[in-house]
Amino acid sequence: MSQESLTHVDDQGRVTMVDTSAKPAVRRRAVAEGFFMGASSTLDRLFDGSLPKGDALATARIAGIQAAKDCDRLIPLCHGLPLDQVTVDFQRIDSDRIRIEASATVIARTGVEMEALTAVAVTALTLYDMTKAVDKGLRIEGITLVSKEKASV
Repeated sequence: MSQESLTHVDDQGRVTMVDTSAKPAVRRRAVAEGFFMGASSTLDRLFDGSLPKGDALATARIAGIQAAKDCDRLIPLCHGLPLDQVTVDFQRIDSDRIRIEASATVIARTGVEMEALTAVAVTALTLYDMTKAVDKGLRIEGITLVSKEKASV
């Protein structure tokens, strides 16, 4: 791949932030997902709020939203975005498996994929932190972008 086709490399080969100033601002939305696994009894406690550290789902949701808002501080070349909405939802899809879905929405010149992915990752890590005292077999898997869309405003 030539340096000319790399958007984060300037003409001297230096890593740089992409210039989006010439792009129009449009409504953008991205959805990401990931999976958190643990013992069935651990997930029972997670959903009934009886973990030693308290309401892990509420804490993880807030952590995910905050992570999306701070994405540009965590990922060096991400643009700071005035997010209009971030959502984090949980779905127990098996006795030992939770699907985490996060979405990010903005009107901007660049997408919000990294914000949605970061929200899922930090949500999962927070669930891990809040349940690790009761379960040594926890796993996080499959963090991926599900969809992205843009529309004129």
